Formats: sequence, structure tokens, C-alpha cells
Amino acid sequence: MPRGMLEVLLVSAKGLDDTDFLSNMNTYAVLTCRTQEKNSSVAKGQGSSPEWNETFLFTVSSGVTEIGIKIMDSDNFSIDDFVGEAIIPLEPVFVEEAMPPAAYNVVKDERYRGEIRVGLKFVPQENCKREFGDAENIGGWRESSFD
Repeated sequence: MPRGMLEVLLVSAKGLDDTDFLSNMNTYAVLTCRTQEKNSSVAKGQGSSPEWNETFLFTVSSGVTEIGIKIMDSDNFSIDDFVGEAIIPLEPVFVEEAMPPAAYNVVKDERYRGEIRVGLKFVPQENCKREFGDAENIGGWRESSFD
């Protein structure tokens, strides 16, 4: 199985089911790659067609076959609403090492709820040091000190 760094470019979404009846949705995404989870910023007031243009890095190890993206609507006075999710298989990016932004279906309750545009880049482990720098010196335990 491939090992390395996965760069996810979260571009935008469109045609999402609007969960807010009185105002525009404040949409954000929760990206999950196995046990790693990252949240995008909230696209305030952008409704069913939010734009993020944010990049996220994930460490890929054995057994990683997909990345999940949940679309949520941030609410001030109640629990955030689940809009839908996209599951993106990673095998094509492991082979090609880069996939330009493409549309993936957002699904909820097995029904189409819009689409999300995502670009992917994979850097195999043997190239990670060259592409991303020495991982041991970037926020790792070696920087920590008990002095």
C-alpha cells in the first residue's frame, strides 16, 4: 500500500440542499482520512454554493483507500446540520500522483444532494522529505523540550 503525504484542495460545492429556511447556510467541511480529521473554515452566508479554496495535508499509511468529506451547516443556536457527504477513492491519485479539481457527488440518505470540487496530490514517502521538508523538525516531538 502507498505511504506518503496527501494534499487535498477543497475548492467549492454547488447545488447543495439548503438546510436553512430563513437565511443562507454557513457551510463547512469535515475531511477525514482514516483517523485524521480536519475542518475547513465556515463559508458564512454563501448558501448552497460555498467556496473555500483551502488546502489540507494528510499522512497516508497502509490501509488508506479513501477520504471522506462531510458537508455541515454551522448553526448558532442549535446543533450543526449534516448536509451530505462525499467519499473519494484514493487509488487514482496513488497511481497518477495528481488529480486536478473534479466534481464528486454529495450524498445523504443514499440520495444526491449536490456536488463538491476537490483536487488531490499524492507525494510517495520516498519523495516526502524533498517535497515537504524534514518532517522531524516541523512541529514534531524533537522540537519539544522539558527544560
